[in-house]
Amino acid sequence: MFLIPVFIGRKNDHELMKKLSLVIGLLSGITLAAQDYNDLPVPSKKQLDWHETEYYLFMHFGPNTFTGKEWGEGTEPEDIFNPAALDCRQWCRIAKQSGAKGIIITAKHHDGFCLWPSKYSKHTVRESKWKNGKGDVLKELSQACKEFGLKFGVYLSPWDRNHPDYGTEKYNTVFVNMMKEIFQNYGPVWEMWWDGANGEGPNGKKQVYDWKRFENTVKQFSPKTVVFSDIGPDIRWVGNENGFAGDPNWNFLDTAGFKRGIGAPPADTLNHGNYDGQHWMGAECDVSIRPGWFWRESENARVKTPQQLFDIYLKSVGRGANLLLNVPPDARGFIHENDSASLAGFKKLRDESFENNLLSANTFYQFTRRELTEQDIKLRSMDKENQAYAVNLQNFIVELPRAEKMNCIILREAIHLGQTIRRFRIVVYNGKKPVKEINGTSVGRKRILTFKTTSVTSFTVYLEDAKGVDNVIGVTAYLIDEKLLEK
Repeated sequence: MFLIPVFIGRKNDHELMKKLSLVIGLLSGITLAAQDYNDLPVPSKKQLDWHETEYYLFMHFGPNTFTGKEWGEGTEPEDIFNPAALDCRQWCRIAKQSGAKGIIITAKHHDGFCLWPSKYSKHTVRESKWKNGKGDVLKELSQACKEFGLKFGVYLSPWDRNHPDYGTEKYNTVFVNMMKEIFQNYGPVWEMWWDGANGEGPNGKKQVYDWKRFENTVKQFSPKTVVFSDIGPDIRWVGNENGFAGDPNWNFLDTAGFKRGIGAPPADTLNHGNYDGQHWMGAECDVSIRPGWFWRESENARVKTPQQLFDIYLKSVGRGANLLLNVPPDARGFIHENDSASLAGFKKLRDESFENNLLSANTFYQFTRRELTEQDIKLRSMDKENQAYAVNLQNFIVELPRAEKMNCIILREAIHLGQTIRRFRIVVYNGKKPVKEINGTSVGRKRILTFKTTSVTSFTVYLEDAKGVDNVIGVTAYLIDEKLLEK
């Protein structure tokens, strides 16, 4: 056992992680983990960057904004699309103020209407009366994202209920050419969002999508783009539209034998990932700030509250996933005032909740390794999954200089080395008396653990690691308004 002083800033979580990682690396051997000890999947550079994006906005926008439909028929006249006061800078300003890191726009939904003047469709902004056919939503948004320092992503539905070639092999070429247009004219594109929906086109036929060709197009024309779908290849759907990741949430997924859309992995598998999955595949939690995905005037009073959004944050980002929050622009081309107010309140709650890290520069840490106890062996015999990987246990002891009231502990795992923590237990003490025990499995990029407010002088984290290397890169603690926490 050895005692480690860790110098931690109270407000700068990023610096905290860097300093704690350095100290642990030097004194407990975490940097040695870079050697070839790990036969589990690890994320690529672009997947790691995606994990750090954490929270960003989805924007469903198109003819449905003006018809009130969720899925357009593809027969809507182009002139129905006319956002006379469209202001993508307003979108980006509000996104930035809310703490979002990017925006993903529905460049083409199932109705086939293109928000850019595509050469490969006659159902686009070019045929509308908006700006006399000279408008281009993708151009305006991509430029605004660059101005405000936001990442720019595109949702492109393969299903097209308007295009005459849909249902024939020609359409796969049309879809590929549309992706090329977007990459070449509006890039860089940070995320490409593929919906797995596959229905009939205007000729009554369904399309046989050439997914391999689609993937190769991304690799060739925009290799830094991360691709989302049921089975990735870079990011997986979380399996629901509530914004909740599973507990546990493994960043692994088996994709062999599965397809996008019909034939995708079961919702429960997508929600939790695969404990022994063969591919690194982080979960993205998509949810709308309103009951529907597209704006409707009738839903202006039904916008989720900041408190509801905070709860979603705890169950998405707080379980190691990313949060994609849909905020649909209205018929004017603005983010509605009610949505904007809720986003501002959501940002305020996050700032207030996580501003004051209770682990100060005077907090001390002890790292020890211990042998398996009879209780550990009994737990393993009851858990065949954990038995496969449990090879070492570490103690991580945090001692505060004085008692602090807290109700939240955040753990972060060094996921660039993989997701190796398979079980953890936190015992919270007030003096020598244990007052709370928290049991869990997955950690991942960020695990936010909340509990009833209690006075704490120390806590011990027991880690069961897949490869015997302590993979924790950060720990922080907070006192959050109890009204925001689950009862």
